[in-house]
Amino acid sequence: MAFDACMLACVAKEINSIGGGGRVEKIYQPEHDEIVLLMRTTMGGKRLLINGGVNNPRIHFTSVIKENPAQAPMFCMLLRKHLSGATLESVEQMGFERVVKLTFGARDEMGFDCKKHLIAEVMGKYSNLIFADGNMKIISSLKTVDFTTSSLRQVLPGMTYALPPIQSKMDPTSTDAEQFTSAAKTYPADKSAYKFITDSYLGISTALAREIVYRACAKYDMPLSLCDIEKLYYEFSRVLDTAKSGICSPCVIYDHNVPLEYCFTPLRFYGGESTLRCFESLSEALDAFYQDRDKELRVKQRAADIFRMLTAAESRIIKKLERQRSELADCERGTEYKKYGDLISSNIYRLSKKDKCVEVVDYENWNDEKQDYEKTVIELDESLTPAANAQKYYKLYNKSKNAKVYLAQQIALGEKEIVYIHSVFDALTKAETSADIVEIRDELYKSGYASKMKGYAAPKKSHKPEVAEFRTTNGYRVLCGKNNYQNEYITHTVAEKHDYWFHAKNVAGSHVLLITQGEEPPEQDFTDACEIAALYSKASKGQLVCVDYLFAKGVKKVSGAKPGFVIYHSNWSAYVTPNAERIASLRVK
Repeated sequence: MAFDACMLACVAKEINSIGGGGRVEKIYQPEHDEIVLLMRTTMGGKRLLINGGVNNPRIHFTSVIKENPAQAPMFCMLLRKHLSGATLESVEQMGFERVVKLTFGARDEMGFDCKKHLIAEVMGKYSNLIFADGNMKIISSLKTVDFTTSSLRQVLPGMTYALPPIQSKMDPTSTDAEQFTSAAKTYPADKSAYKFITDSYLGISTALAREIVYRACAKYDMPLSLCDIEKLYYEFSRVLDTAKSGICSPCVIYDHNVPLEYCFTPLRFYGGESTLRCFESLSEALDAFYQDRDKELRVKQRAADIFRMLTAAESRIIKKLERQRSELADCERGTEYKKYGDLISSNIYRLSKKDKCVEVVDYENWNDEKQDYEKTVIELDESLTPAANAQKYYKLYNKSKNAKVYLAQQIALGEKEIVYIHSVFDALTKAETSADIVEIRDELYKSGYASKMKGYAAPKKSHKPEVAEFRTTNGYRVLCGKNNYQNEYITHTVAEKHDYWFHAKNVAGSHVLLITQGEEPPEQDFTDACEIAALYSKASKGQLVCVDYLFAKGVKKVSGAKPGFVIYHSNWSAYVTPNAERIASLRVK
């Protein structure tokens, strides 16, 4: 899953062919480590994304539109000052490193033509985005690197840009068959052949190395000693020629609709259980791979305090439930205490105050073997009279009987609280904008969690929630809530009595409303709505998800219940397997 030098070489050629000569119209910084350049090219408007973060560093054109902060960060403002209206002249990979230099033709403060460089270093935790002038003098960077951070290389304004320190590996682009064979002979023969490639050569990821070995040996983890070195070099050089030419076949590997890996060439070594999907461009493949990952990462960053609070609340409630269930199990001894009280009362004439225990006949238990009743030993408190001992056991019986009722109520409340917390967790996974996060915070505030969210102030005025909207195959409008606040709005404010309401069965998920305006939609539209409900639920990755649906008038809110909690009785059910791509094509907003 590494954005290696081979991948970068292909992406650089794609950006050059599409964006070369394009003019920068707008610049945004939706995340602290991500820049988006809106460009006007010969192929129309394009959005060039450059991510210099630790988690998902990359560069490519994107069709994903992200929400931008109200106040642009300083680095974004600086780029707007220098690059607004600039023309992208070239995109060049520097050596065979994971570094690409974008050269822009711009104008300086006096109106004279000048060059500006935007250098993207796509190197995992060392990733960065550096802005330099025509002489490669650093103007600013996404992350500054001083002597306290690194003694080998500093990235500071005013310094001349220098490439990262060279690794003690060979350049694969300048390797011939003789050098490759010589390197293979000096490498430990018992190690895997793909390890030989990644340990010996620059810019080749583990996945790509495994694919090279698989093509040469039909097994990706083949030891180097069992490989045909000549055939291995042939496949090695073929892959490098593909990277250098930029004529590639982008693909993404999926495992049950979850993206595992991407590459500029098809990866066959994963085998039959995975699914390989090819794309027309590298940018489309990267968009498909990173879209859900970026969304999940953004939500975790913006709602980190909510995740911590809900995780702690969930852990606390689970421990409490375990303790209460244990106490409830102890309450089952209540009938035993009552029997002890009855036996003491019936044998009170035999007891004295100083007795520590008594053995009495239990007329409820007959022993067939002995043909007699069983005897029971009852412990007594020698400081109490026999009558007081009987009363003691009756009190324990009454206490366990009352505790049983109370604990059952508390356990039910705790289980409902866990269901609610899981619904909020599910809502966080579906949050798309900062407004969605705000709605979740407001919901938690109203549910009594405000004391655990430092610095949170409840909004003074409620607003109309921005729900997800879809159009079915035959044009019917479908609304989908992304959190409990939006679910409440859809179900209890928007819904008319003849609209259809959908929800995934027995799992946390969105309320989905098919607006019919009194008509009876075709079967396909019901299927579309069911798939939307399944996709926007905790069972979104499953096969044949059960979805309940009924007229909206049959959905009732429980008085005093948490937001989003409803009950219904008369419903139909359908089993669907959600298709994320098809549902995405139905989405309006």
